[in-house]
Amino acid sequence: MGSSPGPLPPLTVASSTVWAAWLTANAAASRGVWLTLAKKNAPASAPTSLTYAQALDEALCHGWIDGQARSIDAHTFAHRFQPRTTTSTWSKRNVGIVARLQAEGRMLPAGLAAVDAAKADGRWERAYAGSAGATPPPEFMTALQDVPAAAKMYEVLTAQNRYAIYWRLHQLKTVAGREKAIARFVEMLARGETVHPQKRRPETDDDSDAAETPPATKKRPKEEEKEEGQSGDEKAGEPAPGRRLRQGLRPKKAKR
Repeated sequence: MGSSPGPLPPLTVASSTVWAAWLTANAAASRGVWLTLAKKNAPASAPTSLTYAQALDEALCHGWIDGQARSIDAHTFAHRFQPRTTTSTWSKRNVGIVARLQAEGRMLPAGLAAVDAAKADGRWERAYAGSAGATPPPEFMTALQDVPAAAKMYEVLTAQNRYAIYWRLHQLKTVAGREKAIARFVEMLARGETVHPQKRRPETDDDSDAAETPPATKKRPKEEEKEEGQSGDEKAGEPAPGRRLRQGLRPKKAKR
């Protein structure tokens, strides 16, 4: 029996130039790294001047993708970068970045090969929007209106929970698969459940009574999965100190 691969190693480089050189020498053989990046307003004494945007540009040129992020200290954070696989999804943001890199003549053979593969199997065309531009499919919104309890719950969802539904529906390739998922999400919302825990709930006539004697809530085991987009492209941004980006694998009941 073969052993599973160990954790990815950390990597700190001084600048974007050194990161590009490292990728040129190691991208084809490496499984990936936790790359140290500079936070905004990091002092000159920080171990690296490499920013997230610079690191992402070079990664895309070499056919790599960004992943989870976690804080290191007040001035730096670690971001996971790995070779793109044949199943990894593309974000519209990164599609746009690739267009710029191509116009600048910076894309390398490995990066162009990843783009060509995505165009060939449809992943390029199915690139997903970021949270700001994400709109659920019309059939989902129509299904909500048929179940008032679900529609009311959707109205009070946090941006995180709305995007979680959008992302999951967007990843489905078949009409049948999407229809089943839409039905599951509508049922979930009608029960007052959410993908990520949240406190806010639709207003009811007995809210005042509920506020005086809040019902007990059951704790459910936490499970991890790839964050929206982490099977391919990651949402940009620095994590707060000590924070690791996480997501529940299954819908969890909202706290009352």
